[in-house]
Amino acid sequence: MSTAIPPAFKGSTEPVAYTEPDYTAAEKRHRIFAIMAASSGNLVEWFDFYVYAFSALYFAPSFFPKADPTAQLLNTAGVFAAGFLMRPIGGWLFGRVADRYGRKNSMVISVTMMCAGSLAIACLPTYAQIGAWAPFLLLVARLFQGLSVGGEYGTTATYMSEIALKGQRGFFSSFQYVTLIGGQLLAVLVVVILEQLLSEAELKAWGWRIPFAIGAITAVIALLLRRTLKETQSAEARGNKDAGSLAGLFRNHKAAFFTVLGYTAGGSLIFYTFTTYMQKYLVNTVHLPIKTTSYIMTCALFVYMCMQPLFGMLSDRIGRRNNMLLFGALGALATVPILTGLQHVTSPVMAFVLIILALAIVSFYTSISGIVKAEMFPPEVRALGVGLAYAVANAIFGGSAEYVALGLKSLGHESAFYWYVTTMMVIAFFVSLRLPRTASYLHHDH
Repeated sequence: MSTAIPPAFKGSTEPVAYTEPDYTAAEKRHRIFAIMAASSGNLVEWFDFYVYAFSALYFAPSFFPKADPTAQLLNTAGVFAAGFLMRPIGGWLFGRVADRYGRKNSMVISVTMMCAGSLAIACLPTYAQIGAWAPFLLLVARLFQGLSVGGEYGTTATYMSEIALKGQRGFFSSFQYVTLIGGQLLAVLVVVILEQLLSEAELKAWGWRIPFAIGAITAVIALLLRRTLKETQSAEARGNKDAGSLAGLFRNHKAAFFTVLGYTAGGSLIFYTFTTYMQKYLVNTVHLPIKTTSYIMTCALFVYMCMQPLFGMLSDRIGRRNNMLLFGALGALATVPILTGLQHVTSPVMAFVLIILALAIVSFYTSISGIVKAEMFPPEVRALGVGLAYAVANAIFGGSAEYVALGLKSLGHESAFYWYVTTMMVIAFFVSLRLPRTASYLHHDH
């Protein structure tokens, strides 16, 4: 893939006249298939990672039996957060592999590791069988998965941005979050189906293992698809002395790295607030039944998934910077009213409407999450820059979202969490002002 690199990070403030490259029909088909193949692995990775969060209500007693329900959820949320702590290591490791040895190799390795982690959890003995070794081994498996998914995001975002059709990169890159959300949706859907087929006692005894086994099996299919991918990074970029190098990244692209880190912090926090944590919020704070909550989140995630291409197309028209500014501003204004409103609803329909409103705001960011980062780095450090900045922000702010929210609730200060999210949205808005009006990289590539 050819790459012409402008010299400055900030880029021009003048609009660029985009010319549509003359893609052949075969080239278009190839690129769209590549996006589907990369996305399939992304879907499996995130299904495997999120099924933990949606199954936690059922398997928590198996690993943390000597506690009340809130403490059990705090323990499982702590393990969930621990998985995020491995993400910066995964972002660095797989970013280095992707920039130095190719995007394809990195994506194949990451989906293989996720498969192994899910299979391990599906087979884990319980606390009653092996005592304290059970939560310890659960933690080890989650750390392994965290390492994998930490590398998955940056490499997949980079690959999909590079393979997408010019002029439609916002649209095609949005499918990373279509499949990321699809992974969450399938995780919820599997749990909902199991709730219909099994009793609560059966789900807590052994039924919670089924989703992890499904994730391990489907990862094999994703692995086969990823092996067919064509490499997007040139040999010249892989041979660059700065390829995959932290020194090269921070010497030449420090401003871009911290800009990405800044808006990803808020984006990760609000994303996990209204997706994974929302299920527990509806049960513990709104006091809706577990099954009703599962139905609400299944429908909400489906609508949210369908929003992504629309908001991606919007970014192709109005620019990534405007998308991000709308995200920060609306998120800052609406978070407290939406979470406060949810706290007092009694109707599942009204809860669904409020969640959809929040997710529409989040879509301004998630639809272009990959491309808005990839456009800020040259190819020799693109996967590393995208993956590491995302992983660090995600580990600190995304992975801790549930734990912070539940902790503040247990202290009797639940509304403080609403203002915490709002503050991060204000920061995201001001950081987004640093985004160039015209992307520094990728827009020259065909």
